[in-house]
Amino acid sequence: MTLPVKNERLKSKSKPHMNNRIEQLFDKLRSEGKCAFVAYVCAGDPDADRCIGILNALDRAGVDLIEIGVPFSDPLADGVVNQMAASRALSSGASVENTLEIIRNFRKSSNTPIVLFTYLNPIYTYGFKSFYKDASCAGADGILNLDLPPDEESHNEELREGGQLLNIRIIAPNTPVERITDITSSGEGFIYYISREGVTGERSELAEGIGNQVDEIKKHTSLPVVVGFGISTPEHSSEIAKVADGVVVGSAIVKTIEKHSESGDLFDRVYQFVKPLVDASKSV
Repeated sequence: MTLPVKNERLKSKSKPHMNNRIEQLFDKLRSEGKCAFVAYVCAGDPDADRCIGILNALDRAGVDLIEIGVPFSDPLADGVVNQMAASRALSSGASVENTLEIIRNFRKSSNTPIVLFTYLNPIYTYGFKSFYKDASCAGADGILNLDLPPDEESHNEELREGGQLLNIRIIAPNTPVERITDITSSGEGFIYYISREGVTGERSELAEGIGNQVDEIKKHTSLPVVVGFGISTPEHSSEIAKVADGVVVGSAIVKTIEKHSESGDLFDRVYQFVKPLVDASKSV
């Protein structure tokens, strides 16, 4: 599939949020005319120690931003690959506390921006105020709350706890225009456009109309727009980079981790899989 090329990269109108690493990243890439490559992994998959090694491998591959999934027993928005990753992580003892410890350890050697990809239940159980404070102190930069509608925050002061974490918003292909305006108005850092309805997972073909949808979102916000769901090859990465400010690959990386989890060269396998995807996103 061929996507229409966007005319120019979006110029930011947002103000820095306490020198947040996410905003610094997109400002830098914007000035260089480059697209961000975003990788997703589940915290604690296949276990905490190897997860840190995987994060370091992603760093070596040149990933610009990492989404770290907080393991949850009922991840309804995830396809089977990511569901199994959460199950493996939980079986190895993963928890919210362990997720934050993984981030703390990764921060000893890396300044790569981190977004926590989570459901409401784990952080509600942990305690909103404590979670946002502890996650920020651990080194996280943003949070993507999958099952917390943005307008619910206005009805509950507790749900508005944000601290230094940027609130990343999601827009889907079937989101009405008026709803796009509401969602983007409270967004921070970037907008995550999921290019397909349904759950996460690899696809052989990109969805239709991605470029047009990104253009529509950009009419309502000055935030960068990154695209995910179904992106799994260097060709996909290159095509998305032509029309968006960021490319997200998740399930394909998680599947690579699953395939080689018992191999002695797991970290090299992850690096070898991700590096061509990153390079393709920078080739536009």
